Amino acid sequence: MKYCNIPIVLLCLFVVPVNDVNAQQKPGKEPSLRSTTAKPSTSLMASGPSMLSTLPTSLTLQQVWQKVAENNKTVQMQDLKVLGTVENIKDAKAERLPDLSAEGEYARISNVPIYENGLFHSHSQYEGVVHTSYRYGADAYLNLYNGGKTNIKIAEEKKENEIAKEQKNLTLSEMKLRATAYYLDLQRSKIFKDLLLKDISTQEKQLEEIRQLLKNGVVLKSDVLRATLKLSRQKMALVQLDNDIAIANQKLNILTGMPDETIVETMDDSNANLPALKTYAEYLSEAAANSFAFKISEKEGELRLLQLKEVKANVAFKLGLFANYAYSYPQIMLFPYSVALYGLGSTGIKASFPISSFYHNAHKTKAAEIRSQIQEVEHADTEDKIRQEVNEAFLRYREALTRITVAEENIGQATENLRIVNNTYFNQLALVTDLLDADTQVLQTRFDYAAARIAARLQFYQLQKALGNL
Repeated sequence: MKYCNIPIVLLCLFVVPVNDVNAQQKPGKEPSLRSTTAKPSTSLMASGPSMLSTLPTSLTLQQVWQKVAENNKTVQMQDLKVLGTVENIKDAKAERLPDLSAEGEYARISNVPIYENGLFHSHSQYEGVVHTSYRYGADAYLNLYNGGKTNIKIAEEKKENEIAKEQKNLTLSEMKLRATAYYLDLQRSKIFKDLLLKDISTQEKQLEEIRQLLKNGVVLKSDVLRATLKLSRQKMALVQLDNDIAIANQKLNILTGMPDETIVETMDDSNANLPALKTYAEYLSEAAANSFAFKISEKEGELRLLQLKEVKANVAFKLGLFANYAYSYPQIMLFPYSVALYGLGSTGIKASFPISSFYHNAHKTKAAEIRSQIQEVEHADTEDKIRQEVNEAFLRYREALTRITVAEENIGQATENLRIVNNTYFNQLALVTDLLDADTQVLQTRFDYAAARIAARLQFYQLQKALGNL
């Protein structure tokens, strides 16, 4: 996250939302203008802001992550996908069970005309026709061997389950990072608000001193006007900060599944020590072992190999046991025939070989091999992207740590400059613009220091997300 150095007089342009980290997420659809005339739904009315009626809830960042894991809807969808893959595994294993079926048939038999002199002459009727026929029975088939396709299918579904779990972990990591951005945005805005309130209080006292000097004829009225203008702009910036806090609070509530009315109080750990920076090689090693995107890509390659193996199994012969038994009426299968119910069954072993698969399966095999090669290239591309992401997060975090040191030094320099300008102004040796600029620089450096610490924390968590540790 980048924080720009902009004068306080333009503070309304200074406050940059931390959740720019989610800029790669697809934006939602813009609401239709016509929807403003529609009757609001009960759920939206119930979730409307009534924050003044709710007590603040203090949450640490770890507690926010826990609520994301439990309540976030995107994570819940991934949980359901994992459950779906579990059922697919059970379904694939069920293919090992025998196929059982039962059937029945009932029919009415017509008369049997006999055309002794041709079709266009009179005919006689066969008198021995039984006009009722029915049959019911059952059969079973147990697969013994089909090229190992059943075992391959089970392995594929297990691999899909592993991919779904890693995808869930990746989604959870992304949601945690987004929640972290909202949490730190909320924390930063509150820090800015506290700094601004203190500065407004100081500026009001300073304005009174300038007005007193005006009464004594020491300064011009323009000095009072400029100081008043600066104070009004800071008060307007305070209104914007209040809105920023309310917006970030609602975003965090939605992401964690909490009611809109919940007021989140962030824990004041802004002065806590930041984690030390490791070497780039160590971070690359961690990413190779823990990155969710890397694991997903790796397992996708293993899945393509299993699919290739399944296609090749189409050429294998099939072997299985079968059994059937049925009751039929009348008995017209074996001589002598009988107008009676009879039962007949059979059992044995059945083998088949798909000869046509030799030419039907050739192109399917080639296509599966190409898909496997594509996945190999995608895996290499994923490695490159992870390496680039880790390098960028590593450099940005190092930059953020340096920015903190510089910002801390700037506070001391700006404070000393303000002391000097303040003495010279009230001794009529400096202009009011110099005094206002010095005030602005002090507040700006304090903002920069707070923003730098928040940005460093966010960059650290971005690095952890790239490594697969978030």
